Amino acid sequence: MIIVPADEQSIRQAADVIRSGGLIAYPTETYYGLGVDPYNQHALRKLFKIKKRAAHLPILVLIAGIKQAEKLAALPLPKSFTQLAEQFWPGPITLVCAAHPELPSELTGGTATIGMRQSSHHVARKLVKAFGGPVTATSANLSGGAPANSAAQVAAYFADDIDIILDSGETTGTKGSTLVKCEHGSIECIRQGMIDFQTIKEKNLTL
Repeated sequence: MIIVPADEQSIRQAADVIRSGGLIAYPTETYYGLGVDPYNQHALRKLFKIKKRAAHLPILVLIAGIKQAEKLAALPLPKSFTQLAEQFWPGPITLVCAAHPELPSELTGGTATIGMRQSSHHVARKLVKAFGGPVTATSANLSGGAPANSAAQVAAYFADDIDIILDSGETTGTKGSTLVKCEHGSIECIRQGMIDFQTIKEKNLTL
């Protein structure tokens, strides 16, 4: 494991690690996240193992925007998905919808759904761009434990199980992202987070 300042060179290095099947940690606007290639089943299994995460729990991913969402989702995207993305992305809201059938079952947890978010944190956004595709963003913690909000906390949790940690200081988030399930004709709050669900419901959505 190495801890490096989250500068441009280190972000490119981290993207290369993900590309080669490795596992990294990086800051988001909520907490530090654990990043692997969501299409790499071996890397996903390693991620579940070090987190001690139950196999039926899906893993959310960070994306660059709607165009990437269309590659991960079963199309067409629900109108509520695109409308909420337009209003709240980039930001701490994870939108969940039906997954593309070819996504690894390890990623979806067998739920046939996928959660996606466009982060507002500059390091996370640069990482997704440098990698050229979606990156997993499950919180950096042992399953059931408090999420890490610093590189030092990530290191304390995982010792040598992570290849590289991008250190950008402490994150400012006090909660995780709000999880909203988007279906054709409805939305549902899966988890309250940094954005209050009541605020989301008050938007004029065309479901």
